[in-house]
Amino acid sequence: MPERLHFTASDEANALIAADPMALLVGFVLDQQVTVQKAFVGPLALKERLGTLDAATLAATDLEPVFREKPAIHRFPGSMAQRVHELAVHIRDRYDGDAARVWNDAADEAELRANLTALPGVGDMKIKAIGAVLAKRYGVTAAEGLVPWHPTLGDVDSAAALTEYQALKKVHKREWNTLAGPPA
Repeated sequence: MPERLHFTASDEANALIAADPMALLVGFVLDQQVTVQKAFVGPLALKERLGTLDAATLAATDLEPVFREKPAIHRFPGSMAQRVHELAVHIRDRYDGDAARVWNDAADEAELRANLTALPGVGDMKIKAIGAVLAKRYGVTAAEGLVPWHPTLGDVDSAAALTEYQALKKVHKREWNTLAGPPA
């Protein structure tokens, strides 16, 4: 396990998302319509406001007021509070509150993909990103086949690498949008 993931400017947030699997998954769920840095500092803000990231506690809490407290944890506090609540309920009910079981219980790539697909707020792009982080930063063998050809957060191992990743991501998105063409 890495000592920290370099996804934010906060050393404390980087250490939390590296050490706490629930924090890592919450960060990925929040990684939507905000910067990577904002998304992955979210678990620290949530922990500071609630005192824990325990799945049972998150599942039993009305998270919307916590997300709306200034400064808001996400630019869409209502929908993201609901998404994190759904994630917590899933982790509590399916994995007895142990978020690491999402990948530790997976015998192979297919099972890991199924486990990740079942997580609220996780689609194909996030499966690839989570898979890349698990394979490249945590050494999860079952995740190796999920790693895409393009740059992902799994390639980020420093603040400089995060800056480079974000620049490459913009290029990749622009290329993908060009290939996709205009909507029909």
